[in-house]
Amino acid sequence: MTAADFSGYHGTFGWIVVAACLLALAPSGLRWLRVAQREHYLAGSSTRFAARWWTVTPLNAALGVVALAGAVTSLWWTLAGLATAAVVAVGPIGLGVRGRSSPLAWTRRLRTLAAVWVVAQFVLVVIGIVTGLASPLALLGALLVPALVDGACALTGPFESRAASRFVHQASARLAQVAPTVVAITGSFGKTSTKNHLTHLIASERSVVSSPASFNNRAGLARAVNEHLADGTQVFVAEMGTYGPGEIADLCRWCPPEIAVITAIGPVHLERFGSEDRILEAKAEITVAASTVVLNVDDRRLAALADRLVDQGKRVVRCSASDADCEVSVVRDAAARMTVRIGPATIVAQHLVVPAGVQPGNLACAIGAASALGLGTAAIAARLSDLPAVGHRLEAGRSPAGFIILDDTYNSNPSGAREALAALVAQTALAAQPDEAMNLATPPGETRDQATPASQRLVVVTPGMVELGRRQAEENRSFGAAAALAATDLVVVGRTNRRALVAGSSVPEAARLHLVADREEAVAWVRATLAPGDAVLYENDLPDHYP
Repeated sequence: MTAADFSGYHGTFGWIVVAACLLALAPSGLRWLRVAQREHYLAGSSTRFAARWWTVTPLNAALGVVALAGAVTSLWWTLAGLATAAVVAVGPIGLGVRGRSSPLAWTRRLRTLAAVWVVAQFVLVVIGIVTGLASPLALLGALLVPALVDGACALTGPFESRAASRFVHQASARLAQVAPTVVAITGSFGKTSTKNHLTHLIASERSVVSSPASFNNRAGLARAVNEHLADGTQVFVAEMGTYGPGEIADLCRWCPPEIAVITAIGPVHLERFGSEDRILEAKAEITVAASTVVLNVDDRRLAALADRLVDQGKRVVRCSASDADCEVSVVRDAAARMTVRIGPATIVAQHLVVPAGVQPGNLACAIGAASALGLGTAAIAARLSDLPAVGHRLEAGRSPAGFIILDDTYNSNPSGAREALAALVAQTALAAQPDEAMNLATPPGETRDQATPASQRLVVVTPGMVELGRRQAEENRSFGAAAALAATDLVVVGRTNRRALVAGSSVPEAARLHLVADREEAVAWVRATLAPGDAVLYENDLPDHYP
């Protein structure tokens, strides 16, 4: 077929199709630009999510077929391209243009990305006009919006990195000027909790600043230093995250830690790394510049790393949630009380009652880092008694209707999910206890009958776990089975892991299964169903750019 065969695309019908495609680009572009932003502008993310969205439901799959068929058929019948433009404009169904939990934010970086993407779309149309293929190329551009957004991410990435360099240089100079002791913390999970625990433990003895929220990448950490590192700061606690090899090494070049902490190695971000051994290699970059390394040696990979680091002449503080012979141990008993030890014979605190959501391994690492900073056991022990709760990590409360809420929405790893289920089951025995004994928050103005009956319904609300690579389906099936046995009701949110969770929950004497579209529907079901004495676990949460 020659260019002359497509001469009809310069006719009225051809221009109608081109105009329809250009109109469809607005909502489609907003959708996939939002996905790119929520996935940290990583090239390939929009295309990966597009594959998920267009196959997640029969309706979206059917619409995808219609879009492709319309584009192909338009080679013979021009107006068939209108079907493609219509599908691109409205689909995939469920992926909103504006977003509810993760709305589009028009930052400078997003505006730059959007401009590059618009230029790419415009170039396709211009090529089409010049070659006489305006309608086919307009349709192709409409179908390839996610891929073109990814291409724009790849093109702008190096420029964004260079643009951020001046802020990194500024942060490096600020660190040199203030000269705090830098404690860097990484791990597949537990980073933020450990950072918060450590900051609390040393706050009465040292002037400390920690990186806020999850500011754990290059731009975020530089911003934390530039905006928060005040004169006289003695300790800077830096959370460091990574999506690939070399990222933590880059952070440590301009923010070199004297003390490095690794909390855990697990399958989080496995789809990007490929294996947990590669995750370990990337996380271990944090140890290169450090003279002291604090490791949770309950993880066999970190235990082996500890031996290698000792051979390199580094000081290693081994921490554990099970081995009392380690330099630091925090061991929890069946009654959820913790015994804390520093050194082989020094008992800091026995039967310590801490807020729900405090994981022994994370607390042990924080204590290990505090000890490495020179804090004495008495100073550490004094701060353990008022350890703050960890927000959205098994955070316990009671609803106005009287049922117990366990908020574990910031957790998305198999180990934490097992801990959360155990905490939910424990509510059966704890439901009759006073709020104070359970560390529960009672809404202002509410009074409670402390003789609450034993829990009648135990509910798990979850979208499952993500970024687990090839293990994602298997881990969610296992979690679905465990949740079905632990709870009376399992509420599966969304479709990302629905098939695996439902398959796992299909066991004898399983919980009642409820399928909901989104978080709002799940919360509405819980409020309409639960009563005093019941308990609900919200396990993980996904932003709404996930199906």
